[in-house]
Amino acid sequence: MFRFSKTLDPITLFHSPTLASSTRTLNILKQASATAAETATEDQASDYSTQARQQRGEFELEVTTDVPTLDQLRSILDYISPVSGVGGQGEKTTYAVSELVKEARDAEDALKKFKEDQGRFVRPVTVDWVNGRAVIGDGESEILRMVRQLPQN
Repeated sequence: MFRFSKTLDPITLFHSPTLASSTRTLNILKQASATAAETATEDQASDYSTQARQQRGEFELEVTTDVPTLDQLRSILDYISPVSGVGGQGEKTTYAVSELVKEARDAEDALKKFKEDQGRFVRPVTVDWVNGRAVIGDGESEILRMVRQLPQN
């Protein structure tokens, strides 16, 4: 029987290997990814209907040292904005725009400053594109809450 394999939700880390906080974030994400993959493999032979509802499961970890594109930055700004509503299910962590783009006052100013100097983009930033969430920095509890949430239907 032929079945299409389900694609995994992409989670991107905008990474800077020279920053300790970025390296910590990468280690948190790698561990969460390995745990999700291990749990998925173990559960395939058992009834995991209760557990499957509690966590997302496997995800595709994308790590880049590049800055985001302008479209990606616009999305991230929407994800961190307190006025954009909850992107995923449950609580949403909000951030000041200046935590994402140094010295930015608002989203429009962040885009302008980013175009002028991409070095103003702050790392690490972890982004769940499917559920519209982003975590700035290496806050382990926020990162784990984001990567373990169920995807939206």
